[in-house]
Amino acid sequence: MTTSQPREPFSRALSPEDFVAEPTAFPAHRWGFGAFLLVEAVLLASAAFIGALAGPTAPGRPLPISTVLLGTMLPTMIAAGAAVLITVVRGNGPKLDLRLEWRWPDVWTGLKFGMLGLLLTSLSAYVWTELVGSADATSAISALVDDRKMSVPAAAVMFGYLWLLGPICEEIIYRGLLWGAVERLQWRSERWGRVAAFLLSTAVFAASHLEPLRTTLLLVISIPIGLARLSTGRLAGSVVAHAVNNFLPAVAILLGALGVASF
Repeated sequence: MTTSQPREPFSRALSPEDFVAEPTAFPAHRWGFGAFLLVEAVLLASAAFIGALAGPTAPGRPLPISTVLLGTMLPTMIAAGAAVLITVVRGNGPKLDLRLEWRWPDVWTGLKFGMLGLLLTSLSAYVWTELVGSADATSAISALVDDRKMSVPAAAVMFGYLWLLGPICEEIIYRGLLWGAVERLQWRSERWGRVAAFLLSTAVFAASHLEPLRTTLLLVISIPIGLARLSTGRLAGSVVAHAVNNFLPAVAILLGALGVASF
């Protein structure tokens, strides 16, 4: 009869190598930074095209709600679709190239990082508002819909985009396509490539919103989302973290659009 040996206590400090997901072999793809730059060009061009179709707005009058909805949602959705298409045409499809795979442990990891991000974002937003004032601390989308009444369907569509669809599309672009482009470079180890992908995607995500006054705040928002991607090695964790982080702002915009509450 044998007896099991007691486990040794975990006595050493955690290192970055312990935190990063274990490397996994994936087939190589044939796209890199050029694919990401193309997707960014598609995003900007589609936004400009939709703006041109909407035409000029009379001075002093706000943009129509339909224009706000289309201008907010379509460019990101089109760009994310282009990213997925690139992986199909020049890679192995989004599941492998973008690590777009659903696993329940990744969901729980995303929830934890999302709650951490929500706490950090709330504290940072409060401090940032105190420093620069409420007008300069407001996001671009909040400024467009502030005190604007919407129909229930329009408000529901805006909520669904801000809470879930937008995070999915943005994660495909930044922590899917851009992340994969960085990892494809020659690094000393796969772990170094992932850390570099985390750092660059965090910075580019914050800068890509084109809100200079809020870039520092967006960096704070982006870090826990990127950590979810870094720790799981897949996109579902960062999508969940992003959605959790966006939930309260989306609810605030929804209630304001329905005239239920004003924030």
